[in-house]
Amino acid sequence: MWVTSSIETNLQPTQVALGNFDGVHLGHCTVIQALAESHAQGAVVEIAADRGEKQGSISTLAPIGHCYTTVVSFTPHPHVFFSGQPKPLLTLLPEKVALLETLGVEQLVLLPFDQDLANLTPEEFVEQILVKQLKAQKISVGFNFCFGRNRAGTAEDLRAIAARYNIPVMIVEPAIMEHERISSSAVRQALEAGDVVRAKQLLGRAYTLTGTVIQGKQLGRTLGFPTANLNVSAEKFIPHRGVYQVQLECPAFAQAQLGVMNIGLRPTVDGTHQTIEVHILDWSGDLYGHTITVHLEQFLRPEQKFESLDALKAQIQLDCINARQWVSPVN
Repeated sequence: MWVTSSIETNLQPTQVALGNFDGVHLGHCTVIQALAESHAQGAVVEIAADRGEKQGSISTLAPIGHCYTTVVSFTPHPHVFFSGQPKPLLTLLPEKVALLETLGVEQLVLLPFDQDLANLTPEEFVEQILVKQLKAQKISVGFNFCFGRNRAGTAEDLRAIAARYNIPVMIVEPAIMEHERISSSAVRQALEAGDVVRAKQLLGRAYTLTGTVIQGKQLGRTLGFPTANLNVSAEKFIPHRGVYQVQLECPAFAQAQLGVMNIGLRPTVDGTHQTIEVHILDWSGDLYGHTITVHLEQFLRPEQKFESLDALKAQIQLDCINARQWVSPVN
């Protein structure tokens, strides 16, 4: 997939799904898949670029009749730009790219969200970005999409403005699950409560954390339950503190492994900073420096302080027993 944050290097013409798409949840998927009927023949672009820097050569002209299926998003998140406060992400860029590829997206354009972009009126955004720069032939947005200076433009405004250029706009109605609108906010709320099962329903897949295994204090080893300490990006949204049943993927594994993960301060040993530690069931080996992806499947219990290390060890044994009861769903 072609990834660029330079509007000058995008592949044209395009059919565009507009939005932030943090989480790439089931609601986002409906917006992107609304373009699927127009997904013309032609090879998917098998080239990647980071921050707009080309790694190889590629023609910016599409085969005749082909429009590149394109997601247009913003970096940083507009909330971060206006508030000046960090906003941990449900999906970091590598995760987002991988997920979008599975949906048949050929290009991800990350518009640098700065004051110039924020100052564009809805009409200027359509003319300068969608028409001139992206040569959009079709646009898909969610029902609550807002754009332009002070978020003045609505999805219906986008449809009306784009119509002047003969560009059809599909406005996708909200995706509903069990009387709740699927949204990034709903996913965050579920994760904040430790409800990873609900988050999985909204996302259409288990929520994941990816990190590099680093040196820890090796307390787990002394208890008989060695753990891999994960260094996860500070930009990643971390769920509620506690113990989780997880599945793990790593190049060192022949297949996915079952494990128990703890997110927390380790109060029993007077921990002072949050750690993410995973005990892998039925596997042993040196994982230092390896990258592990953890799929959160079930919340087992909240973090708690035990009266002794023996009590902690007994609870970890019980956590492992409970984790083994999980059966992977049949695909």
